[in-house]
Amino acid sequence: MEVVTTGRVESRTPGTPRFTRVVLKLSGEALMGELGYGIDPGVAAFIAKQIEGVVAHGVQVAVVVGGGNIVRGMEASAQGVDRVTGDYMGMLATMINALALRDALERRGLQCRVQSAIAMHQVAEPFIPRRAIRHMEKGRVVILGAGTGNPFFTTDTTAALRCAEIGADVLLKATKVDGIYTADPKKDPTAERLHHLNYLEVLNRGLTVMDNTALTLCMDNRTPIVVFDLLSEGSIERVVMGEDIGTLVDDNDTGEAPHT
Repeated sequence: MEVVTTGRVESRTPGTPRFTRVVLKLSGEALMGELGYGIDPGVAAFIAKQIEGVVAHGVQVAVVVGGGNIVRGMEASAQGVDRVTGDYMGMLATMINALALRDALERRGLQCRVQSAIAMHQVAEPFIPRRAIRHMEKGRVVILGAGTGNPFFTTDTTAALRCAEIGADVLLKATKVDGIYTADPKKDPTAERLHHLNYLEVLNRGLTVMDNTALTLCMDNRTPIVVFDLLSEGSIERVVMGEDIGTLVDDNDTGEAPHT
């Protein structure tokens, strides 16, 4: 049995994880659930349970979390806040989410570390790639907050960058839909889910997966992206174990997802 990870074809036995080290990208909106603002503890607990299932397979997990459930830098800027100030506000929002997720994971008995791209020593470690890798090798979940530490970059770009820095096999892009569609499935009932795309197809077709900077980083480093529905029961574990759900984006030009 073969599987493509970071541009290499590797063999694995049935029942073993497809990936060894993953970066899970969570939006702030995912933590909000059905609330209009903030964090839904039930959703945080649901995500923690899913991550626990992945860690149980020996997979190393890092999580990059957004802050859109609290504040978005671009939205704050549109309302008159200085863009740089707004982006730093957004970074702080991601740290609130990171601490909430850590609490949910620790309630399930998982060991976690929160690392921040901006200094806040009382609540988080600084992001140091080798330290993050060492934590994951010890079975700890590492939650990466505060974006890249720089304004004008999204948390999608952060996730792509962190994948390259810690040598992750894949970027798992958790969303509220079960993959990439030809059109918005909520508006167009004829929209079809695309099972596999390459990076250039996503760029050329203007598909909304993540911003172009993030996508280009993944393309340059040959980091596969799997876009899937976070709220489907066990979806993270199913992706990690190689089940064909969601949409795979990589550098394969065949137009068909590799067989696992």
